[in-house]
Amino acid sequence: MIRLPRLGRKGAKTPARIGEPTIRPERPEDSDPVRTVIEAAFAGHPHSEGNEAAIVDALREDGDLALSLVAASSRGIVGHIAFSPALLSTGEEGWFVAGPVSVEPSLQKMGVGRALIDEGIGQLRKRGASGVVLVGDPDFYTQFGFRTDTALTIEGELGAYFQVLSFGDPVPDATIHFAPAFDMPGDKIGRAHV
Repeated sequence: MIRLPRLGRKGAKTPARIGEPTIRPERPEDSDPVRTVIEAAFAGHPHSEGNEAAIVDALREDGDLALSLVAASSRGIVGHIAFSPALLSTGEEGWFVAGPVSVEPSLQKMGVGRALIDEGIGQLRKRGASGVVLVGDPDFYTQFGFRTDTALTIEGELGAYFQVLSFGDPVPDATIHFAPAFDMPGDKIGRAHV
């Protein structure tokens, strides 16, 4: 478990102290609070299809939730990140999709999401993964080492937001496909590779 710095200090965005969030693996009893955090994090977001919580539920139900981490504090689950297997056109294994990443709105931009991403990447490295891919804002994710200019690509309208983080091996020349959970109606990622 990873402990984050205490939130709610002078200058913080949240008025109440919430204690030290701890990054830990999701437990079975966390599924409802995780859903609540995801829904709150993406409510009204201009790039949201409103199905992020349903995607995580489907990943869980399909057995495709390879790694699921939560940020837990004295007030409950305040953040979540999902990692699922990435399917490469070459058949190569060991690549994972990060996302969605969700943080309770009152705690966004306070390091919770960063801690979830760092811990997830660290755990996947320890497991011997080849790398992680995601669809997101390049201005944000480059701080973690993600790149947009690689031989690994995604088809469709979200290609400009597709990013790759290799853990050392050469990035394969392939097209990536996401787990079937991303194929639900309204999901641009699913439509991008079907």
